[in-house]
Amino acid sequence: MKIDTKILICFNSPVSIFSVYNGKPVKEVNQGDDLSEKSFLKELNIIKRTLKKKYTQVETLAIDREVQKAIDGINSYKPDIIFNFVESVEGITAYEYCMAGLFELLAVEYTGCQAISLGNCLDKARTKDILQSFGIATPNYLKLAPNARFTQKDIDLNYPVILKLLKEDASIGISEFSVVNNYTELRKHFNFLSDTYKQEIILEEYIEGRELNVAILGNRILPVSEIDFHGLPAKLPKIVTYDGKWIEKSVYYNHTKPVCPTKINDRTLKRIEKVALSAFDALGCRDYARIDIRLGKRGVPYVIEVNPNPDISTDSGFARAALADGIIHEELLFTIANFALERKQKNDTQVKAG
Repeated sequence: MKIDTKILICFNSPVSIFSVYNGKPVKEVNQGDDLSEKSFLKELNIIKRTLKKKYTQVETLAIDREVQKAIDGINSYKPDIIFNFVESVEGITAYEYCMAGLFELLAVEYTGCQAISLGNCLDKARTKDILQSFGIATPNYLKLAPNARFTQKDIDLNYPVILKLLKEDASIGISEFSVVNNYTELRKHFNFLSDTYKQEIILEEYIEGRELNVAILGNRILPVSEIDFHGLPAKLPKIVTYDGKWIEKSVYYNHTKPVCPTKINDRTLKRIEKVALSAFDALGCRDYARIDIRLGKRGVPYVIEVNPNPDISTDSGFARAALADGIIHEELLFTIANFALERKQKNDTQVKAG
């Protein structure tokens, strides 16, 4: 029997705002389908059909800059909860947390992390400051404005260094050129990123070691996944690039395959899980998130990024980790929806009692 519940799936349609997404000159761009856009609507339809198996009413609402349209759509439908898949607004990632804030202002419960967590996690430097304040290991960094003036003496970091866009996710702007070994390479790639994306850039000490993804569902740590770089040409840095995530037939796509669960000795695994859960709590995450970790020298886990509301599509890393723990995809969706429904019921009870 279906549960008498109205769910509204809010999402953003993919919109291109950059001339280049994979962080390298156009002449270096690989030919191949970009899965970041190709599979989105297909996955949205799968999720809608799946939720309809358990809940009586499920509708979708595309979010753009017409805020009043979004408000009217939400107020008209009067959902019990919103399943929040808004990752940007018309391609602007920095607006992700604003939509969560809007849901809060409208007093509608929603899935995933709250606005404050989304905003903090999007800013990689702020994330690191919060992690460090909790004593959680994360690579040293330097933040630079676009077209910033600096000299070699200003780079107080140990090489190699990796350059990333400060406030983008989905590996936008990350390529084989992101890891630099000296000031000349750093200056060249900084200039490219600055000219291309016109936004703040973070320089981070690159940690050599195993790359791990720790998916957390509620307070449950799912089996740890590892990126297998086997077969990647030796000249290329072992990182997860935009090509590796989204561009079919690219070298990185073919040679950065996740393995879940990965093999880790019990002592190290416990250390990794403890750090991941600490990072989840430090950034105020809820419902689900993915913690990216580099296992450095002497088995020290360094938190690279905290990813609130990560991709949970059928072929995502999070869904793979859930399946390794015995949770099929539809159960994963139902579990996340139930987190929000439980909060709504608790709030409704408090209002009646108050």
